[in-house]
Amino acid sequence: MKQTPDFDKIQENMRAGSITGPGFLGHDERNLVDIISDDQAKVKELGLTNEIIANKLEMFMKQGERGFGSPVKVDDRFVVIVEESRGYIPCPFRHGHLSKKANINVRNIARKEEVDYSPISIHLIREHGFYQGKGSPYRLDPAKVARILELI
Repeated sequence: MKQTPDFDKIQENMRAGSITGPGFLGHDERNLVDIISDDQAKVKELGLTNEIIANKLEMFMKQGERGFGSPVKVDDRFVVIVEESRGYIPCPFRHGHLSKKANINVRNIARKEEVDYSPISIHLIREHGFYQGKGSPYRLDPAKVARILELI
């Protein structure tokens, strides 16, 4: 895939302060297509798909929402907390998708590891194969997510 002028505009929207305070890129200086390509190679190497990862993240979000901000135990192996905020965040890929603002924390009890993400993260992974740039507060490294969520 090649970085196009349209991807340049999308990448500019992803910078800190444009759509969100921290942005989607962190300190990652690579082109957007390179960020996506590198993560797609890792997902494939793990034997997974974006859909599998997004579905698992969404399942935890839905389970956690039942707690209304309190911890929810899932399958006796995970604890999930969903903290919702007011408002929505638009997809930086500029196609009109809006996601509610929330922080989802999933803790793997046995591994003593946890991951934080937001509803927009699920959309970005499922629809765009974008796990966010290195240094982004909501960066989801595919290998780490797969390990914590027990996908591998």
